[in-house]
Amino acid sequence: MRYIVLLKGTNPGTPPPPELMAAIMALGEEATKAGAMLDNAGLAPSAAGARVEVLDGELSVTDGPFAESKEMISYALYEVASREEAVEWTRRFMQIHVDMWPGWEGESQVLKVMGPEDFAPQS
Repeated sequence: MRYIVLLKGTNPGTPPPPELMAAIMALGEEATKAGAMLDNAGLAPSAAGARVEVLDGELSVTDGPFAESKEMISYALYEVASREEAVEWTRRFMQIHVDMWPGWEGESQVLKVMGPEDFAPQS
């Protein structure tokens, strides 16, 4: 099963400590060697993006930045045996932030990427 993890976070006014970045790299290497992590990357601030919406039948495009207090800052794509395994990799990632970056706040969404197994065969 594939899961994508989307990370939103705040900027506590200090840059990420070098120890945090080293710990993130080590966890990513562990997840990759375990065959769990397929891809990951940081995302540019919303000022570099756009939002495309349909509301009340109307299509609109809005340039960033967006007003949300938490920016979407990264993603990771996992191939794992269960949702619980994806959640555990994410929990470990978030714990590193708790331990090494005082004042940082964030949230991760763990979302299943649907595949052929998720659709009933056509009759």
